[in-house]
Amino acid sequence: MRIAFLTAPEGVEQIELTDPWQAAVDAGHEPVLVSTKPGTIQAFHHLDKAEKFPVQEVVGETSAGTFGALVLPGGVANPDYLRMNRKAVAFVRDFFDRGLPVAAICHAAWTLVEADVVRGRVLTSWPSLRTDIRNAGGSWVDEQVRICDHGPNALVTSRRPDDLKAFCETFLEVFARESRATV
Repeated sequence: MRIAFLTAPEGVEQIELTDPWQAAVDAGHEPVLVSTKPGTIQAFHHLDKAEKFPVQEVVGETSAGTFGALVLPGGVANPDYLRMNRKAVAFVRDFFDRGLPVAAICHAAWTLVEADVVRGRVLTSWPSLRTDIRNAGGSWVDEQVRICDHGPNALVTSRRPDDLKAFCETFLEVFARESRATV
C-alpha cells in the first residue's frame, strides 16, 4: 500500500515521522513524503532542528486517490502550518471523502480540525488540543491510541511520542483491515 506522510516544510517532530515511516516499511508498505513545497523538510526534536528529509510529492500535484492511507505526524509547528495551507487541508479532507484510513499523532489533530473532519468522531491527541477538538464537534479522550470507525473512514489517533509503539501497531492493523475490505 502507498501511504502518504503529510508534513509541512518545517516543524514535524522527527520521531513521529521516522518511527511510523519505518513501521510502514517493515510491514511492506511504500511510505511517500508529501509536503506543500518541493525540496526537503526540516524535522525537529521538540524545539531543536534535527534531520532534513526529501519531499517525494507535493500537495496540489498529487491526489489522495493515488494512496491507500494517510499518516499525519505531529510537532507543534507542523500541523499549525498545514492548517493554514488550503491545498494541504483539501488533501487531508479528500482521504475522508474517499473513505480512506487516516492516522494522526500528537498535535496533528489540528489539521483534522481545520479540515472539518472530527465532527461526531472520538479521538485523542496532545492534551492541549482537547478544547479545539470539542469545539469542532469531536469527542476527546485521554487514551494511548484510539480507533474511531464512526464516520466515512477509519481514524486512528494517538497522544504523544511515548505512545508511538502502540500507534504504529494500531494504524498498521487498521490499514491492513481497510485494505482487505476494499479488495
